[in-house]
Amino acid sequence: MNRLKEYHIQFVGLEPGNHPFEFEVNDSFFEHFEFSQIQHGNVHVTVDLEKMERMMIFDIHLEGKVLVTCDRCTNEFNFLLSDSQKLIVKLGAEYEEESEDVVVIPETEYQFDLSSYIYEFIHLALPVRLLHPDDENGKSTCDPEMLRLLETMTPTESVDPRWEALRKLNTDQ
Repeated sequence: MNRLKEYHIQFVGLEPGNHPFEFEVNDSFFEHFEFSQIQHGNVHVTVDLEKMERMMIFDIHLEGKVLVTCDRCTNEFNFLLSDSQKLIVKLGAEYEEESEDVVVIPETEYQFDLSSYIYEFIHLALPVRLLHPDDENGKSTCDPEMLRLLETMTPTESVDPRWEALRKLNTDQ
């Protein structure tokens, strides 16, 4: 049994126009994706499907929190996310990804699985560098012991002599 079946939208039989859908993404959702950066979270997903005769436009809005690991201190924290994405699905001869937000599916399909797109959009809503948020005074909320340890490990300002030789070559021109 496909446990992600609740994220399938059966579009055959829907009248042209707008159709709202809502989903709750939680820990059991992330369990289905091996090697996921996120293992725990609660995200409310609202989808507005605009159905046309040979195309569908999915406006997907994500709102919630996910447990992530801080890139600085390696402690976990809840990251609040809010994002919107658009996905265009066209009917055609066979499956094809035209671009990152345009997909062609066979005309014989009667439903569309949004689970992998929801998963991808949640990850795209994360910043490149995940850091604990600062407190109201602008101070980091990272683990203070780890911050002290990192401070002792900062590299010295010595410059590799090879770089100096390369800089000199560049200025001689």
